[in-house]
Amino acid sequence: MNNVEGSSPSGKAQIGVTGLAVMGSNIARNFARHGYTVALHNRSVAKTDALLENHGSDGEFIRTETVAEFVAALERPRRVLIMVKAGDATDAVINELADAMEPGDIIIDGGNALYTDTIRREAAMSARGLNFVGAGISGGEEGALNGPSIMPGGPAESYESLGPLLESIAAQVDGEPCCTHIGPDGSGHFVKMVHNGIEYADMQLIGEAYDLMRKALDMPVSEIADVFREWNGTELESYLIEITAEVLSQVDAETGKPLVDVIVDAAGQKGTGRWTVKSALDLGIPTTGIAEAVFARALSSATDQRVAARGLSSGNLGASPTDKAQFINDIKTALYASKVVAYAQGFDQIAAGSAEHGWNVDRGSLATIWRGGCIIRAQFLNRIREAYHEDPDLPSLLLAPYFREAVEVGIDSWRRVVSTATLLGIPVPAFASSLSYYDGLRAERLPAALTQGLRDFFGAHTYQRVDKEGTFHTLWSGDRSEVTE
Repeated sequence: MNNVEGSSPSGKAQIGVTGLAVMGSNIARNFARHGYTVALHNRSVAKTDALLENHGSDGEFIRTETVAEFVAALERPRRVLIMVKAGDATDAVINELADAMEPGDIIIDGGNALYTDTIRREAAMSARGLNFVGAGISGGEEGALNGPSIMPGGPAESYESLGPLLESIAAQVDGEPCCTHIGPDGSGHFVKMVHNGIEYADMQLIGEAYDLMRKALDMPVSEIADVFREWNGTELESYLIEITAEVLSQVDAETGKPLVDVIVDAAGQKGTGRWTVKSALDLGIPTTGIAEAVFARALSSATDQRVAARGLSSGNLGASPTDKAQFINDIKTALYASKVVAYAQGFDQIAAGSAEHGWNVDRGSLATIWRGGCIIRAQFLNRIREAYHEDPDLPSLLLAPYFREAVEVGIDSWRRVVSTATLLGIPVPAFASSLSYYDGLRAERLPAALTQGLRDFFGAHTYQRVDKEGTFHTLWSGDRSEVTE
């Protein structure tokens, strides 16, 4: 229960947690269950007392009311995990803690912070002699309690003190913790941001697969749930596929209808998907699957426009597939191939961000720590890990032998799904954009040559030639001769 003389020899806490909403409370309990004495702090002391009353038996806790009392309860170097809402609230807590802490102490932001904010905060704390760690934490409430995937970025020396604690409470797969030091300053939150972007794409693809079975094959929801349950025993095995079957199996007690039929079809978002797409644009990385997933959520929430547009013509629609089993298998194959594209694009973005900021992020280690605890945990992350182990500089995940073969074997199914959906008027933005990305990647020539010609015509933006070195411009408003720039 509440015991100031906890398991620490000094009688002080090895870790402090401030911000005791569900995520913060659960991660504090996780630390306590692993034998650490945990100092507790919350702006509202009632939440601290509620945690102690309901879960004090989980381990050793130290109750505090003020920041000064909280900091004083910690052994040196002090380690404080902040679990508050991202934004101004985080800055306020960081500054209050920094005023009470001493050089060498460690502040860890475990929220979904924008990585550029983390870069700024790390620089500010470093100037004060404090170590600042931006730690992406994935797994939701259950993961926080039973073992999340943790992505800490910050000074390497801080990980020497903090790493053992985080690794002990993280999910464990094959004896390995789903936690590793990602790199300097904002790298941890950057990686977590891209993780969430991949999560957006994954859920959108699952939604499109469901919609195709529902509309193209007229399957009842309960039968679709069974299909996802079966798929979870295949190469598609993942947490999201598993819980899709659970959600689709849920029946609404009030109406007797499938719960999915009484949920308003307007998807919310907290911002990490948008951050991912904005960052990808800045880095020049085509994360098309993630972008379409973000746009699909935005469209779903444009309810006034959708209501007004219900009378728009669909044109002449095609016929539904006659071979149900074949089309279900096609959807499965297209889902897997599109999922590979989403991960490939996400890992490309991580590589670009790492290069831009000099983080030296190991993509193989990310596949390792995402195998357990996190929302996008999936069987095929072992394959991704192997791919980057064999070639750390792999140009694209789609070029790894395993994934290349998997996509090439299923390409016909993928095309049938996208073309059938188009003929039936069923929107599949993530499936379609992923296929277009794949076709663009493998194309020998792209129409970008014409784009560059047009740019040169109206803006003298120049171009290169395929047959000789140099930069060229055509005198479009003159005699149309070509000059070297």
